[in-house]
Amino acid sequence: MDKMQGIFMFLRPMILGAVLIAGFSVTSGLSRAQDVEGADAFRAAWPDTDFTQVSIDLDEVMAGGPPRDGIPPIDDPRFEPVNVSNLTSQVPVLSVEIDGDARAYPISVLMWHEVVNDEIAGEPVVVAYCPLCNAGAAFFRTIEGRIYDFGTSGLLRNSDLLMYDRQTDSWWQQFTGDAVAGEMTGTELTFIPVRMEAFGRFAVRHPDGQVLIPNDEDARSYGENPYVGYDSSDWPFLFRGEFDEDISPLARVVAIGDEAWSLDYIREAGRIETGDVVISWEAGQNSALGSNQIAGGSDVGNVIVQRQVSGGLEDAVYMVPFAFAFRAFHPDGTLHTSAGN
Repeated sequence: MDKMQGIFMFLRPMILGAVLIAGFSVTSGLSRAQDVEGADAFRAAWPDTDFTQVSIDLDEVMAGGPPRDGIPPIDDPRFEPVNVSNLTSQVPVLSVEIDGDARAYPISVLMWHEVVNDEIAGEPVVVAYCPLCNAGAAFFRTIEGRIYDFGTSGLLRNSDLLMYDRQTDSWWQQFTGDAVAGEMTGTELTFIPVRMEAFGRFAVRHPDGQVLIPNDEDARSYGENPYVGYDSSDWPFLFRGEFDEDISPLARVVAIGDEAWSLDYIREAGRIETGDVVISWEAGQNSALGSNQIAGGSDVGNVIVQRQVSGGLEDAVYMVPFAFAFRAFHPDGTLHTSAGN
């Protein structure tokens, strides 16, 4: 274990206990993290979860520090028009557009809440971001006519956020949208195409769009990154798996299903066409997980992934996660790190 990894593993419960969660003590956070690992402990801590239905090995699940909803999801999101936002042009947002209703969810807000239960163009959706994997996604949250509301479980698998739904207390893997424990096990949420892009690009494309703002500006240190230096460290903390690739486990990749391309490869190429998919890169987006201030992060650029359809191009479902997360959830997937690879 290198020095940076050791520092992260030591500090994360304190960061999330003392900074993310108002009124949640470091001591209780550490105690809870120790007490709720293991199948028997999970059953005791989640009495309303049906653990007779599980699709994963519960030994793969670990406590991240905060308790259930200790990282509080946003249930009544507030928005402001693009033209009054004070976000700087290169800060990252997750952007979603449904039937002309375009919304930007700044990573500066998602960093501290991770889950937003929202409604776009009349459609109930959940927008979720896991900073440990740099995985951003959106899903429809209506399943067979029933609307589900999601929260943060305080648990991780492969260092990725496990969400839970309040209707059945089932656990859902944020990276894949699959229910992995509880009565909803085997159900898959439907992905919605999102872009992780610079706010300025969203504002140009959607001048009438809306931007998520905190319900209480003073509740968290919005705009700050509590994971300083994470994306340049040698190993992801709170990840128990293996990674044997020719790139860093914390290198960004562009993941489309079970196939991914390293961001460095795409940046060098500028544009890649594979089948009916077009992947392009342009400069001008801050890393959210480098410097103390997100607006001061290094330029990791903007990725756009679209599919060729009759009449032009349409946005496709993709993520820009870290390589270790892609490999953990797609062990047999293909990871391209250079031309011809």
